[in-house]
Amino acid sequence: MNKMKHSKFTKIESGKYVEWASWVLEYHQYEYPKDYNKVKKLITDNLEEKYCPPKYRKLNQENKFFGHCYHSSQALYYFFVDANLRIMSAPCSGPAEQHWWLQDRQNNILDVTANQYDLFENIDPPYIDGKDSKWYGWRNRPHRKTQELMRKIQPESKLYFEKYMEKPQKSY
Repeated sequence: MNKMKHSKFTKIESGKYVEWASWVLEYHQYEYPKDYNKVKKLITDNLEEKYCPPKYRKLNQENKFFGHCYHSSQALYYFFVDANLRIMSAPCSGPAEQHWWLQDRQNNILDVTANQYDLFENIDPPYIDGKDSKWYGWRNRPHRKTQELMRKIQPESKLYFEKYMEKPQKSY
């Protein structure tokens, strides 16, 4: 059983950040590359508008993959966490600002939402400009919507809030 944490931090008097709680997902990992097509289908079959950033929801109604590249790639990464997949991103043409996908050690592209580019003529995924990336957000932690998507895919997984202490008062 793997654990993925979305930690909650607050800044204290000393100027340091303290982890006071976290959302924890306990889930089962899959085997890469054997289970890749299965997991890709599980992710795409479970995409919902609520996971899509609001600014992309209109285009998401035209193509169910649009606006889901980040959390879909993050879910894929954690489902295959022991495969040491590379996190990739690049600026893209069209209405999206950035595209996210993974690559394995043989440089195979693992892009759950590549079909979102079917919406646009003459615009392809920006793989040629891809760079190794880190997850964005505070301390590169997994996003809550990624945890929710993974929980939906694996109903037997456990998602819970774990509080380590009372939330300290902010010092600024």
